[in-house]
Amino acid sequence: MPVETKPEVIFALEGAAWPALLVAGNGAILMSNPAARETFAGSLEGEPPQLASIWAPENGNSAGVFLEQWEAKPTPVLPLKFRGPTGPEHTYTTSIAKLENNGNKWFVIQLLNPVKGTPALHPAESSGEFHDVALKQKLDCVLQLARSLSLDFNNALTGVLAHTSLLLGKAATDHPWRRSLLEVEKSAARAAEIASELALFSRQEKETRRAPAGNVNTVIGRSVDFFRNTYGARLQWQIHPDDTLFEARFDEAKVQQALTRVIENAAESFAENQPGKITVETRNVILTEPTQDRNVRLAAGTYVCVEVTDTGKGIDAESLPRVFEPFFTTKRPPHRGLGLALVYGIITNHGGGIAISSEQGKGTSARVYLPAEKSRVRNLTGTDHGLQGNGVILVVDDESLLLTMAETILTDFGYQVITANGGQAALEILAKREDPIDLIITDLVMPGMGGRELVEHLQVLNPGLPIICTSGYVMPEDQQSTAGYAYLRKPFTCSELLEKVKTAFIDRNLERNSN
Repeated sequence: MPVETKPEVIFALEGAAWPALLVAGNGAILMSNPAARETFAGSLEGEPPQLASIWAPENGNSAGVFLEQWEAKPTPVLPLKFRGPTGPEHTYTTSIAKLENNGNKWFVIQLLNPVKGTPALHPAESSGEFHDVALKQKLDCVLQLARSLSLDFNNALTGVLAHTSLLLGKAATDHPWRRSLLEVEKSAARAAEIASELALFSRQEKETRRAPAGNVNTVIGRSVDFFRNTYGARLQWQIHPDDTLFEARFDEAKVQQALTRVIENAAESFAENQPGKITVETRNVILTEPTQDRNVRLAAGTYVCVEVTDTGKGIDAESLPRVFEPFFTTKRPPHRGLGLALVYGIITNHGGGIAISSEQGKGTSARVYLPAEKSRVRNLTGTDHGLQGNGVILVVDDESLLLTMAETILTDFGYQVITANGGQAALEILAKREDPIDLIITDLVMPGMGGRELVEHLQVLNPGLPIICTSGYVMPEDQQSTAGYAYLRKPFTCSELLEKVKTAFIDRNLERNSN
């Protein structure tokens, strides 16, 4: 039973498979999860229900007295007896935690596992088997909390990344705030990586994650923008992206980190105040047989290559073979020589390689190879104009911050936006609206009617309606191809949202023309 003063952390136990209760200091049950309501059925009656209604006399003290004694001498896990609406009492491995905020005091009580044949109820009398069960159940609690936190974290980061990238798209290259915005974007991308690792940790069944397909040109553009602002007009930049570049599968945060280090080395190869030129180009590489490029041997296959060339001081012949060694550097302190060692690790972990050629006094060329697929990325990000559109979009999410973010960005790029804070609200809007909706964007995980249930209704009501689903979970590629909707993983940038919307409209028009 929700109350206004309950702590938000209890929501992490809403989907737990074991009974969980939020209990006030006076023994009133302020909230119970579905598993608890199913276990105790009609016993949780009253307004609010009382812990005493399910408390077994065999515990020795009343529920209120027990909580007072537990607070004086807390025992995180202990066996306790509870009684249901029918039948005898059952002993449960019980976890208790105390929460305090703004003068309020609560107890989170979790009935983790029924324990058969436990004669003693004293906290100190527990067997090794009991300890193992308790440890496993505590780990389950941690995993459940990690899943909840990773989703909330991704929602918050989606707003940060999307709004920041929107401002970056509007700011001129010489805008005084642009460098700070780029740093915000980089920090948010790093936080998104942490959230992703947290989500992977929390999954019960581990899978090898297949990196999403992406456009290396986009990563290069962001990295170069940062150094352009840092070094001003002293360095001349020539950027030559291949508009027909193949798709590569990579972890965007890690590859951007690697490419940023390569470009940073090029920019720092010039003496202070020395002018120079840096050229960055991308191209497709198809190898029909194994090929050696300086220090790296590439297997036959398809690659995208990023080449960064500078006219700086170059690397002497003696140092060149050692550039990938950890802690080797030709720079002055505080540089520790981890730059190219980190780049080497990231790129080789993606199945690629990095080759370095240099001549002292004549500059350096670094070539980064990433395995690619012979399918070309849709280049929708060349200009803001290319991302402009029109049409009516219904955005569905239980997070008001994300509704505001989507409405701000999509409206700014020409779309008419309607918002709904849940699946049922979306269906009510569609039922009342006379004019058609051109596209639905919905979160997959929402209280009440979730995104998947909403999609099922929509596919019956309007089978041809384009749908984009968003979520912080990693959806495997095979599931995406058979789901019947496009998928956009949180957190995403302004450009990624607009590209996905543009693609949905292009696909819809192609389907209509083919019919």
